[in-house]
Amino acid sequence: MAQNFTVNGQKKSVDVDPKMPLLWLLRDELQLTGTKFGCGKALCGACTVHLDGQAVRSCQIQARDVDGRDVTTIEGVADGASGDIAKAVEAAWIKLDVAQCGYCQPGQVMAAVGLLTQISNPTDDDIDKAMDGNVCRCATYHRIRAAIHMAAASGGK
Repeated sequence: MAQNFTVNGQKKSVDVDPKMPLLWLLRDELQLTGTKFGCGKALCGACTVHLDGQAVRSCQIQARDVDGRDVTTIEGVADGASGDIAKAVEAAWIKLDVAQCGYCQPGQVMAAVGLLTQISNPTDDDIDKAMDGNVCRCATYHRIRAAIHMAAASGGK
């Protein structure tokens, strides 16, 4: 059964098992490999994407659940509605040298952009709540929080 949806601003129609996780639809069918597989149980955040503007774990969303909806991945977030915020997050991530191994970073960035889209000047508590469940095995959490504050202070520019 074909699933018709928008990915990073482009209309897509894919004929896949409706129960296929969005993660695998993105990675295997559409070759958008920036979204990472981490745990497959929505516990680590590596697979975070935006679904209709909300940060979600793509490993737990089925293909049938995206029919008629809008998906944004790390590859397209800077070009979408949250583009200015995404660019500010990217600049802060680079300036503060957030990434070490980098594997979790697409999910971290997508969660941070989702947060700043909802709350333009988050508190530490807001950041902790929004980023909860996004695991960084290199433990760069203090730099992630500082980068989110920096991106917020830049006003999304």
